[in-house]
Amino acid sequence: MVAGACSVGDQQTAQSSGGAGKKEISFLVFETPNMTPQVWDTAIKRVTDKYPDITVKKLVAPTEDRVSYAKQLLASGQFPDVMIAVSPAGFAESGAMAAFTPDELKDFDFPNNGAVQGKIYQLPTNTQTIPVVYYNKDLFAKAGITAPPKTYAELLDDSAKLKAKGITPFVIGGGKDPFASTLAWTATIATDVYAKTPDWMAKRRAGTVKFTDPDFKKATEKFAELAKQGYLDKKDVSRDYAATEQAFLDGKGAMYPMGNWFAAAGDDPKRKPSWEIGAFNWPTDDGSVVVPAFTGGGLSVSATAKNLPEAKEFALAYTLDQTNLDASVHNDGLYPAIKGYTPPADTGAVFKLGYDLYQEGVKSNTVTQAFSWEAGDDGMLPGVVDKWRAGAQDLITGNKTVDQVLASLDDEWAKAS
Repeated sequence: MVAGACSVGDQQTAQSSGGAGKKEISFLVFETPNMTPQVWDTAIKRVTDKYPDITVKKLVAPTEDRVSYAKQLLASGQFPDVMIAVSPAGFAESGAMAAFTPDELKDFDFPNNGAVQGKIYQLPTNTQTIPVVYYNKDLFAKAGITAPPKTYAELLDDSAKLKAKGITPFVIGGGKDPFASTLAWTATIATDVYAKTPDWMAKRRAGTVKFTDPDFKKATEKFAELAKQGYLDKKDVSRDYAATEQAFLDGKGAMYPMGNWFAAAGDDPKRKPSWEIGAFNWPTDDGSVVVPAFTGGGLSVSATAKNLPEAKEFALAYTLDQTNLDASVHNDGLYPAIKGYTPPADTGAVFKLGYDLYQEGVKSNTVTQAFSWEAGDDGMLPGVVDKWRAGAQDLITGNKTVDQVLASLDDEWAKAS
């Protein structure tokens, strides 16, 4: 889910270099330890082999913040023709992105997810559980913990036991990838806000609820208390996503709340740790199951692409290619939301753990939105998510109080409105 390095204008050409009769499109991607240049190049080539009239220029976002990078490219007249995992908020309303038709969306399980003013500007390709709590079974055993927590009180008790043994309870990150500081907060919002009020974000957009309201404040106080007790280490907010993932694999902390894309690393034979990885859903107060998830994250197309028909053709062909879908499972731990799709039989143990936890929520009808990951009209107003991520780091470091952070978010929301 996160990005590697390149600067504005530093463009890489993948698979083809143009030619007579060819239609060139630019494609903005991201890189991670799992989503390597080779993964992207191979996936692109599958499509251009089928559509030899299309040639692709690959662009790589410099950080996890693909939205800000896309804004830079738009402002400089270099807006990509196709982009992946770039929230359409702001771009769609300004006319920068092209809408997909109902016919173009006919193969998707949730064709209306992420709508902006009733139209779809980002293919709702994958479902991601955000977060799953991955844990180190060896460190749990060292602290005398025999099973993952079922209630929030048990989670706090386990965290205290781990800390008493000199074990960092939670692995978190931040740095240039500030989202890595926020996952536990997304979890408490799911259990304490969205489980009770599934349409909370719609109510926030309507102005009938605020961040300072009691339920949201309770969820935030839970998150802040984890930091206050030392279960979240404030020094770790300077660590980027790749280093955070590696820290967990290196056994530097017991629990790792992260999107299910972590499964790709956990199942990688070259990176798989010697100890066994377990997983559980973030616990609720009463032990009921709540699973925060987001469906979307797919490709979007520029409304001003020089070769707009080919750009859309590429986006759909790339998304619906069976091998590409299987690769997204293996390389990014995703759950493709495509009609008739089933994960390949050779998925790894860590992927299966997360997938089974997601299915628990599906069966109990307790899947909620994953706060800050929503898209379109289901998400925060443009720019507010950045302030929320900064607020998470302020709570972890103790630079601001819960009341200060929440009041600031309400102020930012008013400005964005």
